[in-house]
Amino acid sequence: MNNPKVKKKHNLAKRISKFIFTVNSLIIILILVITTFESYFLTSRVYKEKTMQVAESLAGTVDGQGIRVLLDIIVTDEYQSLRAEAEAKNDEQMIVDYFNEHINVAGEGFTEGYDLFTALVNYAIDSINKLRDDMDVQYLYVDYIKDGYSYNIYDPDDIFFSMGKKTKLDDAFENMKGNERVEPRTSRTEYGWLATGGVPIYDREGNAVAIAFCDINMNVVIKESLTFSFSVLVAAFIALFLISFKLKGMVQKRITAPVEQLTDANDKFAEKKGDAYTKEDIIRLDINTGDEIEELYHATRFMQASIIDYMENLTKVTAEKERIGAELNVATQIQADMLPRIFPPFPERDDFDIYAYMTPAKEVGGDFYDFFLIDDKHMGLVMADVSGKGVPAALFMVIAKTLIKNRAMNGELSPAIILSNVNDQLCEGNEAELFVTVWLAIIDLNTGKGKAANAGHEHPALRRKDGSYELVEYKHSMAVATFEGLPFKEHEFELHPGDSLFVYTDGVPEATNINNELYGTDRMLEALNKDPDASQEQILKTVKTSVDEFVGECDPFDDLTMLGFKYYGNKTKKGVVTMNGNAKELDVEATDEMLDTVIDFVNEELEKAGADMKATTQIDVAVEELFVNIAHYAYNPDTGPAKVRIEVDDDPLAVSITFFDNGIPYDPLAKPDPDVSLSVEERQIGGLGIFMVKKSMDNVEYEYKDGQNVLKITKKL
Repeated sequence: MNNPKVKKKHNLAKRISKFIFTVNSLIIILILVITTFESYFLTSRVYKEKTMQVAESLAGTVDGQGIRVLLDIIVTDEYQSLRAEAEAKNDEQMIVDYFNEHINVAGEGFTEGYDLFTALVNYAIDSINKLRDDMDVQYLYVDYIKDGYSYNIYDPDDIFFSMGKKTKLDDAFENMKGNERVEPRTSRTEYGWLATGGVPIYDREGNAVAIAFCDINMNVVIKESLTFSFSVLVAAFIALFLISFKLKGMVQKRITAPVEQLTDANDKFAEKKGDAYTKEDIIRLDINTGDEIEELYHATRFMQASIIDYMENLTKVTAEKERIGAELNVATQIQADMLPRIFPPFPERDDFDIYAYMTPAKEVGGDFYDFFLIDDKHMGLVMADVSGKGVPAALFMVIAKTLIKNRAMNGELSPAIILSNVNDQLCEGNEAELFVTVWLAIIDLNTGKGKAANAGHEHPALRRKDGSYELVEYKHSMAVATFEGLPFKEHEFELHPGDSLFVYTDGVPEATNINNELYGTDRMLEALNKDPDASQEQILKTVKTSVDEFVGECDPFDDLTMLGFKYYGNKTKKGVVTMNGNAKELDVEATDEMLDTVIDFVNEELEKAGADMKATTQIDVAVEELFVNIAHYAYNPDTGPAKVRIEVDDDPLAVSITFFDNGIPYDPLAKPDPDVSLSVEERQIGGLGIFMVKKSMDNVEYEYKDGQNVLKITKKL
């Protein structure tokens, strides 16, 4: 086991410290915010209450009756003009003289002749100054409110010039309707940020004649609030610092230190090589925290003991797996060697082309193919699929293949009888209840005729010469080894020269791609017909490529097995040319396909003899007529050999061509010549071809000798 080296950092303690610091910082910030807001609202409330208390004290001190006397003068336009003039001239005496001249105290309870104005003003101003000094407030003054305007009565900071000064009310007071109580409110004025409250001043009749106002500077309120908050913050910081220090020590002792011990011990354990672990490597630490850390320590010890046991078992299992793998490789090779793998398997035979291919889904599989010559003219073809996969299927496959071939090689040419016999043998002791689907055919290579039995297997695909591959569907028998005494059906078929046969297992149509789609027989036929005239090897490779492209990266679903067979017929493809004295002979199969070979053979000799075009054409027509008759009728419905012998005589210059066949005895010269004077409708069918040969050749002879038909034609050149 390889353990990548990782630099030890032991960051847990740092992270916990950072966490504690972060939490404490958040707590301090929260305390600061709460304290600041609470202090601000508390201080603001206290000062607002103080504002009203001071205003009430001022209202109780100032003489409302005297204010009433002053108001009669202050609100007049005449006085307003005078006040403005006096302020402009900076002459307070003008205001004093005006009041002394116009003040009317009759009926007001004041002594006439007394300097009432001065007395009223001085008393009020003294009271205001004393109250302001005692209560430590920003401003104290008395105003009269009327029609959205305020008229100053007493202002200790500007005694005479401000008396009666008319000012439009600020936005904070614009809704005032008269000399009413003004609850504390804040506003920003030319005098600063103020908290203002007012209490009405009443005359003797109980009428509100003015308002006693008190202003407190809000900056003072904020300052006191911040001072208090800072004090609380410092106290909280000190308390939390002490708590954090204590908490960090506890965490270090009970959490981080034991965890670091576990980490170091586990690192040392992990550094060991995979096969070097022993029970002595299990960690042993002094961790007695009595909590989850101690439980983690004991769980780690148990885990390490389990790992050691696992590694010991893994070593044994790996060795066993390697042994089994090696045996499976041998089994795979043995299975592959049991199937024909050398192509072409019968290089001396030119009457068929065959190729087969198998890829197991596992190391060994249950699919198999086989082909073998029972004798010179009969070939057996087998395609089979054992139920299940792996070694059991492979063993069952070996038995089934051996039994089928042995039974056929013993001379049994009936596929149904062969499968019935094999079925009964496989059922004996078949406790695994395996079965095998089989397609078995035995073909007569001379005639192309054959018999096939299908025991639950896939439908074969057949291509006629120059056609396309198509499925041949018919009713199946049950699979082999299903139960004893099972009968099997067989059917006859015939392959003509140029026909091809393709058989396969369900691994082809049931190949599955990533979308869980099946490859299917339609795609299989499309691949087969992509280049149907190619060799059987190339056709199978085309199908395999098509399946692989469809499946993509998915694991194979089943064994993939295919066999292709093309029938040429019992003939040589070019014929065999030999010399017989001065004569040259050509041995061919008596089929239409060999006509061109025969014509070429004859023309080559005619050209050497110097025959002209007319004679060559007449001879070609005669050769075609005679050879086609042999191909169609000598061995009907089978085929057989034919020999063509050509001889050239010099004196006179002439050519003789003799045809030999082993077919049924037949003398074409014995039949009367047709009456060519009759119309086509009246003339008897047949005989015209041999009649034309007689007319175009100088001599035609026939004899039946040594079991052969011998026909000789001669033409002078």
